[in-house]
Amino acid sequence: MVQSRPLPPSHQFNKLFGSIAKMKHYSAAISLIRRLDLLGISQDVVRSNNCTFNIAINCFCNLKRVDFGFSLLGKIMKLGYEPNILTFTTLIRGLCIDGELALAVRFFDEIVKKGFQPNLITYGTLINGLCKIGETRTAILFLKDMEQVGSCHPGIVVYNTLIDSLCKDKKVDEAFKIFSDMIEKGVTPNVVTYTSLIQGVCNLGQWKEVKRLLSEMASRNVSPNVKIFSILVDKLCKAGMITEAEKVLELMLQRGVEPNVVTYSTLMNGYCMQGKVAEAGRVLDLMASQGCQPDVISYSILINGYSKSKRIEEALSCFRGIYQKGLIPDKFTYTTLMGGLCHVGRPLDALVFVDEMKAHGLVIDLVTYSTLLHGLCKSQHIDEALALFKMIECSGLHANIMLYNILIDGLCKAGKVDSAKELFLSLPAKGLQPNIYVYTTMIHGFCKEGRLKEATELFKKIEENGCVPNNYTCNVMLQGFLENNETAKAIELLQAMVDGGFSAIGCKKNLLVNLLSDDRLDHSLKEALQKCLGRRLIVSIEFAWKEDKFQAIELHGIELHGKFRSRVDFGFFLLGKIMKLGYEPNIWTFNALIRGLCIDGKLALAVRLFDEIVKKGFQPDLITYEH
Repeated sequence: MVQSRPLPPSHQFNKLFGSIAKMKHYSAAISLIRRLDLLGISQDVVRSNNCTFNIAINCFCNLKRVDFGFSLLGKIMKLGYEPNILTFTTLIRGLCIDGELALAVRFFDEIVKKGFQPNLITYGTLINGLCKIGETRTAILFLKDMEQVGSCHPGIVVYNTLIDSLCKDKKVDEAFKIFSDMIEKGVTPNVVTYTSLIQGVCNLGQWKEVKRLLSEMASRNVSPNVKIFSILVDKLCKAGMITEAEKVLELMLQRGVEPNVVTYSTLMNGYCMQGKVAEAGRVLDLMASQGCQPDVISYSILINGYSKSKRIEEALSCFRGIYQKGLIPDKFTYTTLMGGLCHVGRPLDALVFVDEMKAHGLVIDLVTYSTLLHGLCKSQHIDEALALFKMIECSGLHANIMLYNILIDGLCKAGKVDSAKELFLSLPAKGLQPNIYVYTTMIHGFCKEGRLKEATELFKKIEENGCVPNNYTCNVMLQGFLENNETAKAIELLQAMVDGGFSAIGCKKNLLVNLLSDDRLDHSLKEALQKCLGRRLIVSIEFAWKEDKFQAIELHGIELHGKFRSRVDFGFFLLGKIMKLGYEPNIWTFNALIRGLCIDGKLALAVRLFDEIVKKGFQPDLITYEH
């Protein structure tokens, strides 16, 4: 083209550069444009229009070199060419890609002051960028600016961007306000609009609103697509409404909407969350029969379900089936299977898969190693655990404080407290600062061996080293004193605990009962202990049940009879009983209830309970977040 005389029209050069840029070969497009410049041809090409420069600026922006884009803008202007709104929009997009939203907004204001009129794409680019970083309120201001200017009317893409961002921020009421304004202005909602709204109300558990939106879609002749149905299946499963999720899948098949691998896998995961692994397997078979090929994630979900149900042989069989289907297990699949083997006390079998992972080119991370290390320590395979830990260090990975805590705990439980102490003392030299969990583990190890002096010294050093003892730490120390007949020290610590707002709820019940009879205990401490024993009724929500029919039990004179739909219903019933007796629940109480909701697959209710306890001033701890 460059050797042709006369030169081809500029639009032919731009068509070539544009095509290369669309293929995402940005560097190649820039290289060709530079070649034109070196040959002295670029100015001839641009003389009729500056599309070439716009393409080059766009390429720089996509390469995250918006600074080069601005340099090119300066060159355009020096050559006497007037940039257009497309040039400015491209640069605004580049700033948004780089996360420089404040600069993007400032640049927008500058071009408006200079008399350039932003178009729909300019506004849309800026609004999209603002929404992506959570600045939805600022984005709404630009929407209002569009509406006031009048020459640039917001379209469905702009409204959808805002509605989606508001729904993700759980500001569903504001999203519906934008939705209503959009309809009033004559903009018709599409399937993307409804997808965002349905996801928003699902996140809040507003199922009646979901039904209303689906009915509204039908009245507007907007058909739900596979994404909407998949969202419904996912949210229903997480809310423990697995039967309704199955009905959604049936509805999809009836309407001719083909579920994808995400839809099926989500339903499988829902069944596994409720311990119904056989049903998850049935869904996997249904998926294959409908011509939808299960992927590695689908099999990993099933392996996870079998592992949690301690059906490890079926998990191994499913794992082998992955290879038979021509798929390659990923890191998550291996870690899940290893975790399952460790869960049933077979960590040495899990260890074999390390070499297999390496043979398949998979990089083993600290998550996988911590799973194995915990399994080995729990099964008292300390020599193998130490060998694995050495392997981790030799692999170039930097063991974190959690990994050290697992090994220190394992050594203590194996009676190797001196080795645990040596490892503990080596932490600062490795650039690691012990946290409260490591301190507690080490104190517990000392107490179990009757080394009260070392335990007490370490307990006193916690605050000196910038940590704060928590309720569990204090209970470990208290139990250590009581088990080693240091009653006077136990009473002194108990008084400090009560003064600090802690309770002895983590201490063994029989030790607390014995302490109540000690004459050295004053009235206020006895009262605190009695309250604590009452609270333990709700912390230990590990009730005996059979086929969802709870046995009648008697706890501290409270006789409880009746049938309950689940262990969680029973837990909440017991919570009410205890509160009527004047006992105040604490974070341990709510942790037990949240755990129960999670076991029953009622994730939406668990999240709602979490939000409620935070509002009431309870401080979630590590166990709360883990559940």
